[in-house]
Amino acid sequence: MQSSRALRALPVVLWLAPTPPLIAQARYRVTTDGAWFYQEAGGKRLARLARGAVVSGGDQQGDWQGVTLEGWIFTTSVGPTARAGYDLAVTRAPEENLRSAPAGALVGKLPQGFLLNRVAEATTDRWVHVTRSGWVEQSDVEALPQVASARTDTGSGGPTPGPRPGVNPPDTGLTASNPVDPSRLESARRTVLYRAPEGPPAGTLAPAAPLRVLGRSGEWTRVQLEGWVKTADLHSAPPGVLVGVSAAELRADPPRYVGQLVRWTLEFISLQKADELRPEIPTGATYMLARGPLPERGFVYVIVPEAKRVPLEALTPLAVIEVTARVRAGRSRFLGNPVVDLTSFEASPQP
Repeated sequence: MQSSRALRALPVVLWLAPTPPLIAQARYRVTTDGAWFYQEAGGKRLARLARGAVVSGGDQQGDWQGVTLEGWIFTTSVGPTARAGYDLAVTRAPEENLRSAPAGALVGKLPQGFLLNRVAEATTDRWVHVTRSGWVEQSDVEALPQVASARTDTGSGGPTPGPRPGVNPPDTGLTASNPVDPSRLESARRTVLYRAPEGPPAGTLAPAAPLRVLGRSGEWTRVQLEGWVKTADLHSAPPGVLVGVSAAELRADPPRYVGQLVRWTLEFISLQKADELRPEIPTGATYMLARGPLPERGFVYVIVPEAKRVPLEALTPLAVIEVTARVRAGRSRFLGNPVVDLTSFEASPQP
């Protein structure tokens, strides 16, 4: 009886192993705008990728490179599915953007029906973290410096084979086999946080503040600060109103925001009458030419209802106002400026 109990305990001892070592995790940058993402090497085309998007590497087959997409997508644009071992599918027609982070850089455009896996329970109110493995042509990507990831020892001297892109669904568990996230950084010293490149300061970061990289432009890096604040110190927008949405986001994806309410800080320029050069605005209607949303330096057309025309006429040029408006067009036909319908505004005190 004692021997039997010892034999049953033996397998438990055999599974004990030291902490796995680190190996290099290959990463690639997409160099061709609109590069195809394939289900299998030389197989069905599934989606288009954005130039500059970074993907994790997998197997290679001839001229083909296995890759894994990872990013964020609007929660309302996906729905549950049980097809082919995936748990989400894109529901928005004809396609939806996959981004490197909530409101981050574009990774690719995913068509309706595109299958995805949720990354653990990583979600926000508006975004869900997803992944999908597949293939790209090697001519469409370039290798990046490698980062470390953990490896599991099989006892035979080699790494444990991972899921094959396009064949096995990716491992979405938060385990030691996941790659180190290169987008997570810390501030090296006390540094100023700016609202936009060359824009006004928004605050100061202490050394070692946890940050996530959302994008880069020249000598500037757009970051997302991770931390906690007291709820009593927050000012929330009215229900149904979007805050923090830039004009650049409207121009990049106009259909996404049409009909949405946004809250912007604008710099008043003048009131004007619409003509045929602004077909998004009814001919003869009053609209406000404004700069912003601050700190952006572009222009916005704000259609003014007659009831709010007189208070706006009292404003002096360059007055700063807080507006709530409904998006009519993400970009105008000729000049590419957002067009919105004013619902309310509040002028900042004059100096």
